[in-house]
Amino acid sequence: MTSELFSPLPLRSGRVLKNRIAKAAMEENMAGDGQLPDEQLFRLYRRWAVGGTGLLITGNVMVHAEALTGPAGVVLDEHAPLEPFTEWAKAAKSGGGAIWMQINHPGRQVASDMPGVVWGPTDIGVSLGKHSSRFGRPTAMTPQQIEETVARYAVTARRAEEAGFDGVEVHAAHGYLLSQFLSPLVNKRTDQWGGSLENRARMLLDIVRAVRAAVSPSFAVGVKLNSADFQRGGFDADDARQVIEMLEPLGVDLVELSGGSYESPAMTGRSTDTRTQAREAYFLDLAKDLVGTSPLPLMLTGGITKRVTAERVLDSGVAVIGMGTALAVTPDLPERWRRDREADRPMRPVTWSDKALASAASMAQVRHQMRRLARGNTPRPGTHPAIALISEQLKQRKALRGYRTWLAKPRSAA
Repeated sequence: MTSELFSPLPLRSGRVLKNRIAKAAMEENMAGDGQLPDEQLFRLYRRWAVGGTGLLITGNVMVHAEALTGPAGVVLDEHAPLEPFTEWAKAAKSGGGAIWMQINHPGRQVASDMPGVVWGPTDIGVSLGKHSSRFGRPTAMTPQQIEETVARYAVTARRAEEAGFDGVEVHAAHGYLLSQFLSPLVNKRTDQWGGSLENRARMLLDIVRAVRAAVSPSFAVGVKLNSADFQRGGFDADDARQVIEMLEPLGVDLVELSGGSYESPAMTGRSTDTRTQAREAYFLDLAKDLVGTSPLPLMLTGGITKRVTAERVLDSGVAVIGMGTALAVTPDLPERWRRDREADRPMRPVTWSDKALASAASMAQVRHQMRRLARGNTPRPGTHPAIALISEQLKQRKALRGYRTWLAKPRSAA
């Protein structure tokens, strides 16, 4: 009997995912010249494409050239040439699965050494104790800036479809801009974008409407949402339940549940909340609560590395299991599961007590593996986190010089 893991999933848009396994978004920070995808990303996605996933979701693609989560971020706006993105989509579809582009705006989560803008719903900055100065001080967005940002998402989605992507995922989790608007701790606005949950969700809902209107009905639209922020008084599972209900009439195909932010990095398994203490499937308990009421299919990401865990997640009613780190270490893991094999070895754990630093090192380790895959090498999951972190910082420093130069040049619409 074929496991449900390998059964197809029809979506509302008419698209069908060939199985229930997705590569969740991991920020590659590997843009080439002009903040565009190049051969590195093409090679990486070809590697994943033949690994057996039904859906690949790209790492952050930025909708605003002046607001990047990192200096080597990919930008798709009205000015970007489409050819590199067409090539990326082709590489990602070479194994017969679907490719969605995750589209995002960092809001206040922009490093303090980055040029450009640092925006938020209000001027409340990221609070990381002694590491707080790593992020820029945000300015509260004006209504015009909010409306222009909504339009940017629609432009990026339309151009993603033109380039041959099968869908987009609007990133409203992990403390980025839309997650900031949803959070009562960060969004203290007193206008139509603040106060009630309906108001705090307004920007996300407007973006989904604008995206849906800009693309064809057969193009998939997903949303990545925190099941909870894991901060006292923050966005919680009940808020998530209500937002999913608000998204249902807007033509959304799939809601991916994750959790946390830089302030409480649950997505790397490092939140202080007991609900994510499990070694595998961090957010499963929260997802189980949401599955019962969700009118939309849910995808769950966070700490899934073994087939038995993936089966358990599907048994709970979740429609798609998302994996990140596991596929950076073992890009053909779904194919292995099909043949009743598991990964050879996991990523070396980061056991540092400084949570913010440990989270940064965990992300650097994952990027280190992705870069190896992009060069055609095998992953080295045993790499020391300190080595990965230093190597990543050096690469970011070089990329920052390139980004500054690029941003200073005038650009014309493609």
